[in-house]
Amino acid sequence: MLFSVLTKAAADQVIETRGECEIASLSMDSRKQLDRGLFFCIPGARFDAHDFAPQAIQNGAVALVVTHFLDIDVPQAQVKNVRAAMSLMAAEFFGHPDREMKLLGVTGTKGKTTTSYLIKAIMEEAGHKVGLIGTTGNMIGSEYIKSEFTTPEPIDFFRTLRDMKDAGVTVVSMEVSAHAIEMRRLVGVHFEAGCYTNLSQDHLDLFGTMERYFACKKSFFTPEWINNAAINVDDDTSASILADIEVPHSTYGICNNADIFARDIEITENGVSFMMKLSDVDDMPVHLQLTGMFNVYNALAAAAVGLIMGVAPQTITSALEKVKGVPGRAEMLDTHTNYKVILDYSHSPDALENILTAVKEFARGRVISLFGCGGDRDHLKRPIMGEISGRLADYSILTSDNPRTEDPLEILAAIEEGIKPTGGQYTVIENRREAIRYALQIAQDGDIIILAGKGHETYQEIMGVKRPFDE
Repeated sequence: MLFSVLTKAAADQVIETRGECEIASLSMDSRKQLDRGLFFCIPGARFDAHDFAPQAIQNGAVALVVTHFLDIDVPQAQVKNVRAAMSLMAAEFFGHPDREMKLLGVTGTKGKTTTSYLIKAIMEEAGHKVGLIGTTGNMIGSEYIKSEFTTPEPIDFFRTLRDMKDAGVTVVSMEVSAHAIEMRRLVGVHFEAGCYTNLSQDHLDLFGTMERYFACKKSFFTPEWINNAAINVDDDTSASILADIEVPHSTYGICNNADIFARDIEITENGVSFMMKLSDVDDMPVHLQLTGMFNVYNALAAAAVGLIMGVAPQTITSALEKVKGVPGRAEMLDTHTNYKVILDYSHSPDALENILTAVKEFARGRVISLFGCGGDRDHLKRPIMGEISGRLADYSILTSDNPRTEDPLEILAAIEEGIKPTGGQYTVIENRREAIRYALQIAQDGDIIILAGKGHETYQEIMGVKRPFDE
């Protein structure tokens, strides 16, 4: 494909172009070997890829996308925003596969992964071949494909969509992270429907304030991004979205008036039963194999998207009831013991409070909470999560999550600041493997151990190195 064709696709981002050549591959990694590659020089907080352009040229790049022209004799396009230009050019390079399928996007602090899985189940029950893009990886039908990000970088994203389309996928259910919106990874992509789950404290390392974090989420619910919307009316922030929304939308909830709602909710360790009101149909009984009040919300969210897509209510409920679990999301592990172990990705204050509250509703014995906080991320949430566990759990085990480049003991000390005033019983075991072993040793009949924070992850990141670790 000609360089000029790609720059034309990103015309609103291009300031000036110099030169012409044939492009056969795209890259944002200067270390990779390229075949007539186009290299995107992304300026970052720690590194500026403009500095690595010579390395990219040595490895096969024949053209550059830059914010300022470099003294290198290859074709270059100067653009306003490299990431935005990359999204538009990647879409063109891979033939705009996003236009050939229906994209369904889920955003919010919690519930994105489970809701996207439930949407996938509903659309498959309705006869579609469905692709999935999210935190636990990507799927084409039942085929699993590993992924690094909740919402992939544009080159990987459009390559994945092209693979999905070529495999016969007609609908894609995907998580839309705040990072992806803020970093312009999805510029030019349009969704048939967007779903808003909730907002709670997370990612303040990037956004700085909750106001900026919410504004980013809210920006997704505009005609630029979506054709239809499903909104959780029980979340306090939803009123602001609903006040300004300009696309057709429906609401779901439990506590407030909503188009789709649940009542008569019964929660057990084996699942949740409730009556769901869908559209103009009489209340329909639903028996989820997933537990916790949060999964009632996730089911309502998926049902709302299903209705937007024209799926029959009976098909929606049938699909919801067939889902046995989602990797690392309130996942009951088969331990063959007289106590239970639940694996959950809860790594934010609200998520930890939700899983602890849910489990306390059906636990016969103690609730043992094992968790930590990630390094190089939001520092403010550490004592908050300590307070939550100290207040709700019968016993807390503080341990490492992904300390990344931080001292894990400093992270644990910050968590302790929150747990000490509660008077809750706790211990600190920095080594996560040893912490889990200790939890299993002290567990008694009827106890429930919650392994919180890592969920589906199969690694632990320590001093910048990802080491194999699967709970």
